[in-house]
Amino acid sequence: MNNELNLKNKNYLLHQTEIGTLYLFENYVITNFREGVDINYANFYETGLVIRNHFIDKPFGYIANRQNSYSINLNDVTIFNKAFPNLKAYAIVTYHTLTEKVFEIENHFFTSNIKAFKTINDAIDWVEDILKI
Repeated sequence: MNNELNLKNKNYLLHQTEIGTLYLFENYVITNFREGVDINYANFYETGLVIRNHFIDKPFGYIANRQNSYSINLNDVTIFNKAFPNLKAYAIVTYHTLTEKVFEIENHFFTSNIKAFKTINDAIDWVEDILKI
């Protein structure tokens, strides 16, 4: 399965943070976080600031490209939900069975539209469709 992120014909901004890489497009962001990171609201601060400044109050989608294994502190999910009221679609691209199981747990905590995908292109298509509504 080819799951490469093809960015040749897309306009985006690339931003590196302590926890990973952000690809900022007009209507969505794709994140690739580093292996083993435990994401909490404190270490997500810089990433969150970049996202908020890029989208301001505009509806946007978030795609977590989970090529690496990392965790999200579920105690902070309520804070994440409140911090991004303009988040309309949250896609997760899974590469491993364990990541799919983690998604099933996380799905109970996030309040936006959330869906898991096997390919990055399917995730992008879904996010773009949600944002058209």
